[in-house]
Amino acid sequence: MTTRQTPVNALTVDVEDYFQVSAFENVISRATWDSMTVRVGDNTHRLLDLFLEQDVKCTFFTLGWVAKKCPDIVRRMVAEGHEVASHGWAHRRATLMTEAEFREDVASSKKALEDISGQAIIGYRAPSFSINDTNPWAYPVLKELGFKYSSSTYPVVHDIYGVPEWPRFKYTHESGIIEIPIPTIIKNGQNIGIGGGGYFRLYPYWLSKRRINRFLSQTSEPYSFYFHPWEIDADQPKVKGAPVKSKLRHYINLSRMEGKVKQLLQDYPWGTMREAYEL
Repeated sequence: MTTRQTPVNALTVDVEDYFQVSAFENVISRATWDSMTVRVGDNTHRLLDLFLEQDVKCTFFTLGWVAKKCPDIVRRMVAEGHEVASHGWAHRRATLMTEAEFREDVASSKKALEDISGQAIIGYRAPSFSINDTNPWAYPVLKELGFKYSSSTYPVVHDIYGVPEWPRFKYTHESGIIEIPIPTIIKNGQNIGIGGGGYFRLYPYWLSKRRINRFLSQTSEPYSFYFHPWEIDADQPKVKGAPVKSKLRHYINLSRMEGKVKQLLQDYPWGTMREAYEL
């Protein structure tokens, strides 16, 4: 195995199951989650196997609900040198919660993750990048709860999320929380998302790589990439009753994702959010 360079880019995984995504929140009730077959554990172990094979470290933004159901994956993350961070408890968008509900959701997740991992949890990512102008109390709450950084904004135009007028690069919010936005490039005066997830599944690998290279050549900032365990699970159950647009976004190119991620891991040096951004 070759010796890797010092990590300069952040590899991240949002640890949630296929039935917990925002695209299906109107057709799958949270009240039914406990009765559903959990696939996120096995899928996350597959990713951990891949990361071990490729000798890379990752930040796992993990739901408290998942940590409670699958504590073995959290313990393995820690044992293999990865960073565990919070993705909230039940994948509720911050824009759909009150300040008190947000505090309870995030605090519950942080406690569960710390109890299972034995690590201090300093990072947070809001489900569906849902910190924006409607919830200015979110950052002070994160600071109050002991977080150091957030990666909860995507400065693009999107029908579910997006703050295109917000900063594109790492900055310190007035609350003291360091915010690390999902990467974008500018094309024809508009921010284009290049951070991973559905965009990465949709576009051919050569195009994603060209855009990542453009980002890295135009800034001294690290690049960060995100995806989900369900994105490598082409055999997951098909959700009935979801809008066509939601189904298209969720299921497109699932069978190709693992191979594309493996190529990405080989083409760039990777580390955790803490390592890449010196947190």
